[in-house]
Formats: sequence, C-alpha cells, structure tokens
Amino acid sequence: MATTVTRKGQVTVPKRIRNALGINPGTQVAFEVNKDGEVVLRKASRTHRKFKRDRFEAARGRADVKYRTDDLMALLRGE
Repeated sequence: MATTVTRKGQVTVPKRIRNALGINPGTQVAFEVNKDGEVVLRKASRTHRKFKRDRFEAARGRADVKYRTDDLMALLRGE
C-alpha cells in the first residue's frame, strides 16, 4: 500500500492501517526502523514519548477556583 510524502514531509496513513492499529485523530504514533531497515509504524505508548506533555495541557482542568469571573475581575481591579 503506497502513499505520497507532501512537501512538509507528511503522509496519510491509509484507513485500513489506522483501523488495524486503532489510530484516531489525536493519537500519537511512533516510527521506528527495524534491523532490516524497514520502517515500522506503531501506536505510541507513554514509554515511546520523547517529548514532555505541553505544560498548559498538563494543567488543563486542574484549577480549583471558587470565584466566578466577575468576582475575580473585581478583586483584581480592587473594587
């Protein structure tokens, strides 16, 4: 099954392969080269990640704010 590389170095993973690996939008994948020089595409696990999670993504949903936006704005403005 062949695909074409774009100018940006991107490829489309064929639907049959995405379905077989359970790859959905947002799924991280890992490319590896085996001992025979073949490229292997895998669904990335946490152990395959080489980059830290985005600090904002890591903090998303963790705030424990008891004030409403209007209350916070009034507090910040000194009202």
